[in-house]
Amino acid sequence: MLLPSLLRTVVPMLAGWIITLLTGLGLHADSTTVAGGLTIAVAAAYYLVFRLLEWVGERLPGVALQRAAGVFLGWARPPSYLKPKALEPVGGARSLDEAQNG
Repeated sequence: MLLPSLLRTVVPMLAGWIITLLTGLGLHADSTTVAGGLTIAVAAAYYLVFRLLEWVGERLPGVALQRAAGVFLGWARPPSYLKPKALEPVGGARSLDEAQNG
């Protein structure tokens, strides 16, 4: 499920850029570096606000808040990942201590 992860990364970045452009935040950034830093800060704040709302929504009855916050992050639900199976030990393998002590 790469698409949810991608959207939940790109949407806050775009939102931070758009918010920075539209509001100007009362700051005049003549430097590209400063403007980029402001955009990243706004995008991080945007993500944090909606991720916290989503987290609160997970703990409340119903799913309305969780889904609404998720939509503003680009995907209505957090991505879920399959847990990999535990690997079997390799036959004849020794621990690092055993290998060093001979």
